[in-house]
Amino acid sequence: MFALIDCNSFYVSCERVFRPNLNNKPVIVLSNNDGCVIARSNEAKELGIKMGEPAFKITDFLEKNNVTTFSSNYVLYGDMSHRVMNTLSQFAPEIEIYSIDEGFLNLTGMLVDLEDYAQRMRQTICKNTGIPVSVGIGPTKVLAKTANYYAKKVSEKGAFILDTPDKIDEALKIFEIGEVWGIGRQYATMLSHHQVKTAWDFIQLPDEWVKKKMTIVGLRVKKELEGVSCLPMELIAPAKKAICTSRSFGEFQTTIEPMKEAVATFVSRCAYKLRRQHSCAKTIMVFIHTNGFNQSDPQYAKNIVIPLPVATNSTIELTRYALIALEAIFKAGYRYKKAGILVTEIVPETEVQQSLFDTVDRDKHAEIMKAMDTINARFGRETLRLAVQGYNPRWKLRQEKLSQCYTTRWNEIITVKI
Repeated sequence: MFALIDCNSFYVSCERVFRPNLNNKPVIVLSNNDGCVIARSNEAKELGIKMGEPAFKITDFLEKNNVTTFSSNYVLYGDMSHRVMNTLSQFAPEIEIYSIDEGFLNLTGMLVDLEDYAQRMRQTICKNTGIPVSVGIGPTKVLAKTANYYAKKVSEKGAFILDTPDKIDEALKIFEIGEVWGIGRQYATMLSHHQVKTAWDFIQLPDEWVKKKMTIVGLRVKKELEGVSCLPMELIAPAKKAICTSRSFGEFQTTIEPMKEAVATFVSRCAYKLRRQHSCAKTIMVFIHTNGFNQSDPQYAKNIVIPLPVATNSTIELTRYALIALEAIFKAGYRYKKAGILVTEIVPETEVQQSLFDTVDRDKHAEIMKAMDTINARFGRETLRLAVQGYNPRWKLRQEKLSQCYTTRWNEIITVKI
């Protein structure tokens, strides 16, 4: 048996942990630059606020209905996610962290009352972190995901278990095909044209037809719905083959200096992610562009790819090449809206091919990066940084409604007056 634990309205729940006065009140969280709605409380959903709704279009509506709005605080959400997953790992020997707010547990061979165990998970996570979760349990990962859907939509207990053939059949007969995990929008549309409306209709199809139309991936989903486990637990996240960091600027940039700060900051994040997975990159791409939606402005978009002499994860070295690239593609006279970094051709640290003519002291760079990561892990991200990144960035994201980083910054920790 597998369990899928999914945090309810995760970003909103993280904010409510430290603002309990917002429980049972409409709350939303906005995307980067306070652009669109990316998370809603149930109360906000009942008001008709849609996912992806541009915030500027509903400003008056939000004020009229006393909707509390937050800028996205990914530092807080990431730390709260770590706490949830750490608690979750106590309930099974194998855990797969599927996303920031979802995790699978392998319950195979565990002699427990599943209903009671699901409630213990919910209660313990809520006690340890304050985050409410829904639990779905089934004999395969796809069925556990299906059960979690019912835990959110139907069950008053916040848990749903598909542990018998009758329960599974009953659930699949009313489960819309578009809601099945692994069935994307295109496949759902194609299947509906063949009168496949539910998950039950889907498993009635011949295996050969499914494989031909949907490849082996679609066939695995079908088998999982039939109770045959085909998707193993991914206990270790696979190393990324490419890493990208990009942001839209809080305001248009017309000079190169603030864009250098931005690009250097993006490189810092990419380099850190490389080191975290013990990898190095052979190429780096820098891209910049104006706002394509503002046709009254002259438009410009450009990128450049630089192959590196030796694959590296050094922030110092990657930044040097990134700034050379930026200077090569930057043109004055434009209002730039976004910049980004993409590192590719990623290889393990142990497989880096050295160059006979290399002039970089790589051992020294490695020691500096180790010291930087240690200090930043202890005192907070970007405590120690390259000077070119600056400390008062003019390009910074618009985050007018940003909450505090309650759990990761000493100067923002909650103060209790007795």
